[in-house]
Amino acid sequence: MTRQTDLGKKVIYQLYPKSFYDSNGDGIGDLRGVIQKIDYLKQLHIDQIWFNPFFISPQHDNGHDIADYYRIDPKFGTMDDFREMVKVLKEAHIGVMLDMVLNHISTDHEWFQRALAWDAKYQKFFYLRSPKANGDLPNNWESKFGGPAWAPFGDSGQYYLCLYDKTQADLDWHNPEVRQELEKVVRFWMQEGVEGLRFDVINVIGKDEQLVDSPSPRQLTVEKALYTDTPVVHQYLKELNQKTFGADDQIVTVGEMSSSTIENSIEYTNPSEHELDMVFTFHHLKVDYQDGNKWTDMPFDFQKLKHLLIDWQTKMDQGHGWNALFWNNHDQPWALSRFGDSGQYREKSAEMLAAAMHLLRGTPYIYMGEEIGSINTPYQSIDEYNDVESINAYHQLMAEGKSPQEALHLVYLKSRDNSRVPLAWDDSPQAGFTTGTPWLQPKNQERINVKAELDHGEIFNFYQRLIQLRKSEPLISAGHFRAHLADHPAVLAYERYLDDDQLLVFNNFYGDATEVLVPSEFVGKGGQVLIDNYEADLAQLPGQIKLRPYESLAFKISRS
Repeated sequence: MTRQTDLGKKVIYQLYPKSFYDSNGDGIGDLRGVIQKIDYLKQLHIDQIWFNPFFISPQHDNGHDIADYYRIDPKFGTMDDFREMVKVLKEAHIGVMLDMVLNHISTDHEWFQRALAWDAKYQKFFYLRSPKANGDLPNNWESKFGGPAWAPFGDSGQYYLCLYDKTQADLDWHNPEVRQELEKVVRFWMQEGVEGLRFDVINVIGKDEQLVDSPSPRQLTVEKALYTDTPVVHQYLKELNQKTFGADDQIVTVGEMSSSTIENSIEYTNPSEHELDMVFTFHHLKVDYQDGNKWTDMPFDFQKLKHLLIDWQTKMDQGHGWNALFWNNHDQPWALSRFGDSGQYREKSAEMLAAAMHLLRGTPYIYMGEEIGSINTPYQSIDEYNDVESINAYHQLMAEGKSPQEALHLVYLKSRDNSRVPLAWDDSPQAGFTTGTPWLQPKNQERINVKAELDHGEIFNFYQRLIQLRKSEPLISAGHFRAHLADHPAVLAYERYLDDDQLLVFNNFYGDATEVLVPSEFVGKGGQVLIDNYEADLAQLPGQIKLRPYESLAFKISRS
């Protein structure tokens, strides 16, 4: 698997342009801001940066509602800025990965506007349907942001499908002209020097031409099966691969896979299938959802988390699939606030989470701010939030009988705005992000910021060490996966193995010390500690190890 061996050496940094650094004082991060912070990015020795969308957009969904695939929104800069950024990043040996939102477009997009103007060609670009005979909506599907997944199509009497926000119209991939237009978009950005492509919610492009009712309304798991991971998605991805990025070995591709299965993810990423390089999947980030409901307050289910990670790692390895490894992104509250300790053990739990993920089989992604131990933002009012999903959830929670305080607490725990708050560069009121008024107000910068972390912190340095190990240690970049201590109540333990070498990894997910029995086949074996966030010093593995709070220990044994 030469392709996957190469992917295993890469580390990708996700950058939310709106919140990274503002170069002109308008309160919004921009491309020139990225250029000005190149030296910071170089220190991590990352291979690529995945940029969230910075195309023309009305910003109803923070740029995932694209109104023009070919133009950069003036809020973020110009095409000249983009080309300069690509150039200086390439000089720093960092490639650019762009976000391709190809399932839907903004209703401001020319295609949708021409459809509204009765252009028959463009009306075929969308799922336009008449109401049922009784006047009901075309079907009973729910929007992922709340409410029905249909909106009136002008004054035509028809409705258009919008699985996300009402201003995001789903494209009909059954129409070959739609696919051809989207292929042009991909080729355009490849010609501009892009080396990576991240495809947004790409496994929902295969909706059936007959959009039937969900047999269990409001049971989203049942409903999602009607439009998720359908067989035609594989056909579409093979076609996209063949006609765009497939001939260029330098292009790295990743698909965001909503509610995908392991079997489908293997097919998406097995090199022999010629679809994508890797997948983002989210099952492990739903283990603190009460009865599957995101907007709830419950401790994360560690056993569920552990077994999901083990199951995906084991079966993807066996099936020659490939995972994108991540805890954080722009759609998630901070993992450190969910699975770690944002107070007493912030540093140690941040490092443990990093090691637990980075030492797995796959390609790690670091979301900006993760490398300095960022945590959730304690806003005091719903008016301080920007995210459409969070605001909708707040009002829905109130409608369900929650008090304003209860609803706000649940939004604080799970809002996507937590990770979208501007990156704190220093402890000033605007966090060194802007000289103006930030689009979203930072709150934690007095405690957590880049300057303080680089001056006297330990998390950033720990990430540097993990990245260096991935590039230098074949066990990590190319090794296979085997689980250990599967029923331990506090520890995720696993082995990476390759030829005659083994790496045994122990991760304590709690703030209490815990004992682990070392599997008998490793006891007394000589080797070395590759990394430990408490700097353990072992020359061989004893029969029992006491792991300190949030300790991560990786021990390498070489038989050669």
